Amino acid sequence: MVEQHASQLDHTFHALSDPTRRAMLRNLSVHERSVGELAAPFQMSLAAASKHIKVLERAGLVHREVKGRTHVCRLNARPLSDAQDWIRYYERFWSERLDMLESLLRAEAPTPPSPSPKKGRTR
Repeated sequence: MVEQHASQLDHTFHALSDPTRRAMLRNLSVHERSVGELAAPFQMSLAAASKHIKVLERAGLVHREVKGRTHVCRLNARPLSDAQDWIRYYERFWSERLDMLESLLRAEAPTPPSPSPKKGRTR
């Protein structure tokens, strides 16, 4: 089970590593789109768009449905949630380490000397 989960994360992060695929996911977050609609902003062929969509499908981020001659894609955000959980673990790890470093630095910081009282002038 752990290996399957790791493999799924690998696919998710691979899919997210490309700016075109991230933009496609953003477009799909609004509503489902055809392959042609996903390809249009990038001025790419349908074959090139389909290759990107296959990577997103392998990661489970996109579900493609064939309606006649049109391929309609829909976002599945669940793998993004799993990736966020994985990242959150390391966020806690680094937050704890940085909090510890801050405590150590504050403990080692020299205390500033207190200003000496000014003596009044007599005339």
